[in-house]
Amino acid sequence: MTYESYTGFSREELLEKVQSVMSEKRFKHVLGVEKAAIRLAELNGYDTEKAGLAGLLHDYAKELADEAFLELIDKYQLDPALKNWNNNVWHGMVGIYKIQEDLGVTDKDIIRSIEIHTVGSSQMTLLDKIVYVADYIEHNRNFPLVAEARVIAEQSLDKAVAFETVRTVEHLAHQALPIFPQTIETYNAFCKYLKED
Repeated sequence: MTYESYTGFSREELLEKVQSVMSEKRFKHVLGVEKAAIRLAELNGYDTEKAGLAGLLHDYAKELADEAFLELIDKYQLDPALKNWNNNVWHGMVGIYKIQEDLGVTDKDIIRSIEIHTVGSSQMTLLDKIVYVADYIEHNRNFPLVAEARVIAEQSLDKAVAFETVRTVEHLAHQALPIFPQTIETYNAFCKYLKED
Protein backbone atom coordinates (compact mmCIF):
# COMPACT_ATOMS: atom_id res chain seq x y z
CA MET A 1 0.00 0.00 0.00
CA THR A 2 1.41 3.40 -0.92
CA TYR A 3 -1.59 5.77 -0.60
CA GLU A 4 0.50 8.36 -2.44
CA SER A 5 -1.99 8.83 -5.27
CA TYR A 6 -4.66 9.86 -2.73
CA THR A 7 -2.62 11.97 -0.31
CA GLY A 8 0.70 12.89 -1.89
CA PHE A 9 2.39 11.20 1.10
CA SER A 10 4.14 7.85 1.24
CA ARG A 11 2.63 5.35 3.70
CA GLU A 12 5.54 6.01 6.10
CA GLU A 13 4.93 9.79 6.05
CA LEU A 14 1.23 9.24 6.47
CA LEU A 15 1.75 6.88 9.42
CA GLU A 16 3.91 9.52 11.11
CA LYS A 17 1.21 12.17 10.65
CA VAL A 18 -1.55 9.87 11.93
CA GLN A 19 0.53 8.72 14.90
CA SER A 20 1.34 12.32 15.87
CA VAL A 21 -2.34 13.18 16.52
CA MET A 22 -3.36 10.20 18.65
CA SER A 23 -2.50 7.97 21.58
CA GLU A 24 -0.59 4.71 21.09
CA LYS A 25 -3.77 2.71 21.81
CA ARG A 26 -5.76 4.63 19.18
CA PHE A 27 -2.90 4.24 16.67
CA LYS A 28 -2.95 0.45 17.20
CA HIS A 29 -6.70 0.54 16.59
CA VAL A 30 -6.43 2.45 13.27
CA LEU A 31 -3.75 0.03 12.05
CA GLY A 32 -6.14 -2.80 12.95
CA VAL A 33 -8.98 -1.13 11.04
CA GLU A 34 -6.71 -0.58 8.02
CA LYS A 35 -5.89 -4.32 8.02
CA ALA A 36 -9.55 -5.37 8.51
CA ALA A 37 -10.69 -2.97 5.75
CA ILE A 38 -8.16 -4.44 3.31
CA ARG A 39 -9.36 -7.95 4.15
CA LEU A 40 -13.03 -7.01 3.67
CA ALA A 41 -12.16 -5.25 0.40
CA GLU A 42 -10.45 -8.44 -0.87
CA LEU A 43 -13.48 -10.54 0.10
CA ASN A 44 -15.88 -8.18 -1.64
CA GLY A 45 -13.90 -7.30 -4.76
CA TYR A 46 -13.18 -3.70 -3.77
CA ASP A 47 -10.06 -1.53 -4.24
CA THR A 48 -7.80 -2.52 -1.32
CA GLU A 49 -5.78 0.70 -1.41
CA LYS A 50 -8.85 2.88 -1.09
CA ALA A 51 -10.30 0.71 1.68
CA GLY A 52 -6.98 0.57 3.55
CA LEU A 53 -6.54 4.34 3.44
CA ALA A 54 -10.10 4.97 4.66
CA GLY A 55 -9.50 2.50 7.50
CA LEU A 56 -6.21 4.11 8.44
CA LEU A 57 -7.67 7.63 8.50
CA HIS A 58 -11.13 6.95 9.95
CA ASP A 59 -10.21 8.06 13.50
CA TYR A 60 -7.74 10.80 12.52
CA ALA A 61 -9.77 13.44 14.40
CA LYS A 62 -10.86 11.22 17.30
CA GLU A 63 -8.66 12.95 19.91
CA LEU A 64 -9.33 16.50 18.76
CA ALA A 65 -10.60 18.87 21.49
CA ASP A 66 -14.34 19.61 21.55
CA GLU A 67 -13.61 23.30 20.86
CA ALA A 68 -11.87 22.37 17.62
CA PHE A 69 -14.96 20.49 16.42
CA LEU A 70 -17.24 23.39 17.32
CA GLU A 71 -14.94 25.75 15.39
CA LEU A 72 -15.02 23.45 12.34
CA ILE A 73 -18.84 23.34 12.46
CA ASP A 74 -18.88 27.14 12.29
CA LYS A 75 -16.06 27.42 9.75
CA TYR A 76 -17.71 25.06 7.26
CA GLN A 77 -21.25 26.23 8.08
CA LEU A 78 -22.38 22.72 8.98
CA ASP A 79 -25.79 22.03 10.50
CA PRO A 80 -25.77 23.88 13.87
CA ALA A 81 -27.74 20.95 15.38
CA LEU A 82 -24.45 19.01 15.25
CA LYS A 83 -23.32 21.09 18.22
CA ASN A 84 -25.81 19.18 20.39
CA TRP A 85 -23.85 15.95 19.91
CA ASN A 86 -20.36 14.90 20.97
CA ASN A 87 -17.09 13.34 19.87
CA ASN A 88 -18.77 10.03 18.95
CA VAL A 89 -20.61 11.82 16.14
CA TRP A 90 -18.15 14.66 15.53
CA HIS A 91 -14.94 12.71 14.89
CA GLY A 92 -16.48 11.30 11.71
CA MET A 93 -19.01 13.87 10.54
CA VAL A 94 -16.89 16.92 11.37
CA GLY A 95 -13.48 15.22 11.46
CA ILE A 96 -13.51 14.81 7.68
CA TYR A 97 -12.85 18.56 7.36
CA LYS A 98 -9.73 18.24 9.53
CA ILE A 99 -8.56 15.30 7.39
CA GLN A 100 -9.01 17.35 4.23
CA GLU A 101 -7.18 20.34 5.75
CA ASP A 102 -4.24 18.37 7.16
CA LEU A 103 -3.80 15.58 4.63
CA GLY A 104 -5.34 16.90 1.43
CA VAL A 105 -7.54 13.87 0.87
CA THR A 106 -10.13 14.76 -1.78
CA ASP A 107 -11.49 11.36 -2.83
CA LYS A 108 -15.23 11.64 -2.23
CA ASP A 109 -15.73 7.92 -1.52
CA ILE A 110 -13.03 7.86 1.16
CA ILE A 111 -14.30 11.08 2.76
CA ARG A 112 -17.88 9.80 2.81
CA SER A 113 -16.94 6.45 4.38
CA ILE A 114 -15.06 8.25 7.17
CA GLU A 115 -17.88 10.76 7.64
CA ILE A 116 -20.45 8.06 8.45
CA HIS A 117 -18.26 5.39 10.04
CA THR A 118 -19.92 5.74 13.46
CA VAL A 119 -23.49 6.69 12.53
CA GLY A 120 -24.00 4.72 9.33
CA SER A 121 -26.58 5.66 6.71
CA SER A 122 -29.65 4.15 5.09
CA GLN A 123 -27.74 4.43 1.79
CA MET A 124 -24.28 2.90 2.13
CA THR A 125 -21.77 2.20 -0.62
CA LEU A 126 -19.54 -0.86 -0.51
CA LEU A 127 -16.70 1.25 0.93
CA ASP A 128 -19.02 2.77 3.57
CA LYS A 129 -19.92 -0.74 4.73
CA ILE A 130 -16.30 -1.90 4.70
CA VAL A 131 -15.10 0.94 6.98
CA TYR A 132 -18.16 0.76 9.26
CA VAL A 133 -17.68 -2.98 9.79
CA ALA A 134 -13.85 -2.98 9.88
CA ASP A 135 -13.95 -0.42 12.71
CA TYR A 136 -16.13 -2.81 14.72
CA ILE A 137 -14.34 -6.11 14.10
CA GLU A 138 -10.62 -5.23 13.90
CA HIS A 139 -8.41 -7.69 15.79
CA ASN A 140 -7.68 -5.43 18.80
CA ARG A 141 -11.38 -5.20 19.65
CA ASN A 142 -12.52 -7.32 22.57
CA PHE A 143 -16.16 -7.21 23.64
CA PRO A 144 -19.06 -9.67 23.87
CA LEU A 145 -20.14 -10.97 20.45
CA VAL A 146 -17.13 -9.54 18.56
CA ALA A 147 -16.19 -13.07 17.46
CA GLU A 148 -19.70 -13.55 16.08
CA ALA A 149 -19.49 -10.16 14.32
CA ARG A 150 -16.23 -11.26 12.65
CA VAL A 151 -17.77 -14.47 11.34
CA ILE A 152 -20.79 -12.57 9.96
CA ALA A 153 -18.50 -9.98 8.30
CA GLU A 154 -16.74 -12.76 6.37
CA GLN A 155 -20.12 -13.92 5.01
CA SER A 156 -22.12 -10.76 4.32
CA LEU A 157 -21.38 -7.06 4.72
CA ASP A 158 -25.08 -6.18 4.80
CA LYS A 159 -25.67 -8.65 7.61
CA ALA A 160 -22.57 -7.34 9.42
CA VAL A 161 -23.82 -3.74 9.17
CA ALA A 162 -27.18 -4.90 10.55
CA PHE A 163 -25.59 -6.88 13.39
CA GLU A 164 -23.35 -3.98 14.43
CA THR A 165 -26.12 -1.39 14.21
CA VAL A 166 -28.54 -3.49 16.28
CA ARG A 167 -25.84 -3.89 18.97
CA THR A 168 -25.03 -0.16 18.91
CA VAL A 169 -28.67 0.89 19.25
CA GLU A 170 -29.14 -1.68 22.02
CA HIS A 171 -26.04 -0.45 23.86
CA LEU A 172 -27.08 3.23 23.71
CA ALA A 173 -30.69 2.45 24.66
CA HIS A 174 -29.56 0.42 27.70
CA GLN A 175 -27.63 3.48 28.89
CA ALA A 176 -30.57 5.79 28.11
CA LEU A 177 -28.33 7.77 25.76
CA PRO A 178 -29.71 9.68 22.77
CA ILE A 179 -29.31 7.95 19.42
CA PHE A 180 -28.25 10.00 16.41
CA PRO A 181 -31.17 10.07 13.91
CA GLN A 182 -29.01 8.74 11.08
CA THR A 183 -28.18 5.67 13.19
CA ILE A 184 -31.89 4.93 13.54
CA GLU A 185 -32.19 5.25 9.75
CA THR A 186 -29.31 2.79 9.35
CA TYR A 187 -31.03 0.37 11.72
CA ASN A 188 -34.33 0.63 9.84
CA ALA A 189 -32.63 0.10 6.47
CA PHE A 190 -30.47 -2.88 7.49
CA CYS A 191 -32.25 -4.80 10.29
CA LYS A 192 -34.06 -6.95 7.69
CA TYR A 193 -30.75 -8.63 6.79
CA LEU A 194 -30.62 -10.36 10.18
CA LYS A 195 -33.88 -12.15 9.37
CA GLU A 196 -32.37 -13.79 6.29
CA ASP A 197 -30.86 -17.24 6.55
